[in-house]
Amino acid sequence: MFTGIIEEVGKIQGIQKRAGSGVLSVQASEIMQDIHLGDSIAVNGVCLTAASISPNSFTADVMHETLNRSSLGSLRIGSSVNLERAMPANGRFGGHIVSGHIDGTGKVSDIRRDDNAVWYTIKTPLPILRYIIEKGSIAIDGISLTVAKVSKESFSVSIIPHTASLTTLSSRRVGDSVNLENDCIVKYVERLMGKEAQNNNITAGFLAKHGF
Repeated sequence: MFTGIIEEVGKIQGIQKRAGSGVLSVQASEIMQDIHLGDSIAVNGVCLTAASISPNSFTADVMHETLNRSSLGSLRIGSSVNLERAMPANGRFGGHIVSGHIDGTGKVSDIRRDDNAVWYTIKTPLPILRYIIEKGSIAIDGISLTVAKVSKESFSVSIIPHTASLTTLSSRRVGDSVNLENDCIVKYVERLMGKEAQNNNITAGFLAKHGF
C-alpha cells in the first residue's frame, strides 16, 4: 500500500520491450538507501516489484495488463517518473490509501496558472470519472491530490508549488497521458452495496431514509 506522497523523481535509464511485456530500469538515489529485492515501488503510480537492485537503480518487470491500463508503455529513456516505496507500518499516512493498481489513464486537456497555484484539467472516460467527486481524493501518476472541480467529461486539481517542484507534474503538457487511480474505498462500497441490494433490497433511497 502507498499514500501518494512522492519520495523522489527518478529517470528511466533502460527499457527492454517484449511481445506483450517489458522490463524497466529506473535510476534513483534517495529510495535506494532502503530497497530490497521483491519490494513494492510505485512508478508513476503503478505498483511494481524490484527484480534487481544496484547502488543507484532498480529493474522491474511490467506485465501486459499493466501496459494496457497505464501510461508506462509510452515511457522513453530519460523520462522522469514519480517514485514511492510502500508505506511502512510505523509511517505517517500523509496522503490517502493508494494501492498502485491503476484504473486507467486520462489526458491533460488544460493547464492554467492561478497566482502561485497551477490548475490541471484531466479528461478521462466515464468508467473512471464516475468515481471522482469534488473534494475527494485521486492519484495522478501516483500523486495523492484533492479534486477541485468535476465536469461531465473531466476533472481538475489545483497544485501548490511544493507539489509541482517535487513531482513530474511540472513537466506535464496538454495532451500528455497520466495514470489515474480512484479512491479504492468508493469501489468497495459500490461492490458491497450491489451485493447487499440483491440480498436485502437495500437501496440508496432506503439508506437516505434511515439517516445514512
